[in-house]
Amino acid sequence: MDGKPAIVLVSGGLDSATVLAMAKADGYLPHALTFDYGQRHDIELQAANAVCASLGVAPPKVIRLDLRAIGGSALTADIEVPKDRPEGAPGIPVTYVPARNTLFLSYALAFAEASGAHDIFVGVNAVDYSGYPDCRPEFIQAFEKLANLATREGVEGRLIQIHAPLIHLTKAEIIREGTRLGVDYALTHSCYDPVGDLACGRCDSCTLRRKGFAEAGINDPTRYADSA
Repeated sequence: MDGKPAIVLVSGGLDSATVLAMAKADGYLPHALTFDYGQRHDIELQAANAVCASLGVAPPKVIRLDLRAIGGSALTADIEVPKDRPEGAPGIPVTYVPARNTLFLSYALAFAEASGAHDIFVGVNAVDYSGYPDCRPEFIQAFEKLANLATREGVEGRLIQIHAPLIHLTKAEIIREGTRLGVDYALTHSCYDPVGDLACGRCDSCTLRRKGFAEAGINDPTRYADSA
């Protein structure tokens, strides 16, 4: 497959699947990167593989991190995942994983420099999201500056660009764009607290996903435990 190489962070969720499709549609040759970091919803690793296969992308490189050793999040410690939180509730929820996107982008940066890629795609969103600080435009801009200060590629003038094409889109807009590009959202997994292979239907991620499909006017293919 021809194209300019790009590193694409693929979690197996709705947003990253859309970004992978967008990068491919823009003519990039995606190298998918995913993380097994001790997350309670590690079913997303299976989803990442399925999404890549469906879009004709090679299986993702898997980086293994033990963020459970650090904890501090309902996703990496024995802390209950909040359910039925009202939309726009104040504060950063306990599902925030300390410095997760900083860590993930750092690995993506190393992968990019080692493989000769100068483009990194990430599916962060600052509209329909849970208020995580590492999903904001300011964070992406700051990390891109760091990337070009801290690498041989940047210092020698071969600048690295961080692409966050979803950052200003609503979940409905993301779903419409992914649908247009042929993303099979039935393969994706977004739930923070799955019940077997079913999504719980009540965590922040499930709530935002349901709202997005409803507002997009597109059938939600997700299998939810609360409606099974």
